[in-house]
Amino acid sequence: MNYKTNYHSHTVFCDGKCTPEEMVKAAIKKEFTAFGFSGHSMYPFAEDWHIAPREHDKYIEEIRRLQKQYENQLEILCGFEADYIPALCEPTFKRFEKFKPDYLIGSVHYIVTEKGFFTVDDSTENVRKGIEHLFNGNGKKVVQEYFYLQRQMLKTGDFTILGHPDLVRKRNGELKFFDESENWYKSEVKALVKEIARTNVIVEINTGAISRGAMDDVYPSAYMLELLHEKNIPVTISSDCHSVDSIDGAFDRAVQAIKKAGYTQKAVLVRPDSANSKPGIKFAALEN
Repeated sequence: MNYKTNYHSHTVFCDGKCTPEEMVKAAIKKEFTAFGFSGHSMYPFAEDWHIAPREHDKYIEEIRRLQKQYENQLEILCGFEADYIPALCEPTFKRFEKFKPDYLIGSVHYIVTEKGFFTVDDSTENVRKGIEHLFNGNGKKVVQEYFYLQRQMLKTGDFTILGHPDLVRKRNGELKFFDESENWYKSEVKALVKEIARTNVIVEINTGAISRGAMDDVYPSAYMLELLHEKNIPVTISSDCHSVDSIDGAFDRAVQAIKKAGYTQKAVLVRPDSANSKPGIKFAALEN
């Protein structure tokens, strides 16, 4: 069976442009097997691109409604993309237990210092300002801090999927604040993969940067994908879509990337039943 899945999507509940039902209808039209909603959350806090704390219940109610309405046409999963910010929020099922999500994506967007914070997923100009003002223009320190936060999230978190593990690359094509070929950078990637291997998380192959024109590559890089394959770490494909136009954006590129790294299968989530609070995992052959 050809499993077409996407577990990373955003709607009008956070920074997406479409309603959950519009996304469901588009997924059915594009013959998805399963589609997951992963609204941005740092519950019980929020920036303007997160689900507002007071809207979490409405978000859950709407996705559960769609699960029932379309159960014969599409498997729908309800989750969160939960931010990791030390001492403020972390991606754990305990933090979100009142909402009973089917799965969690753990992601690092923010880098926080004593002088302030910025997100590596921001505009090129804002990322440049963050590097200059908070790290005195030292791009290497920014990258090292980013990967340190990823490792800490893996040590302290409890989540299903690791989101865009080298997101710090997003604006590097324009800003050139680090060189991926240098040994120190490769050491950071190796250390992250080593930490991932100690967990049960799935790593997503995220095509969002291609769809939105930010970078002509998937996350993670080919180098990281090779290391992930060496450690037998499961991967899945997601588009990080914010509208119906990109629910399967650049999936062909993602398949090519993971096949090149040596993968023949991808991980597929199994919705938790009443006896389990966390999703299961099965594997499916990659699309042709």
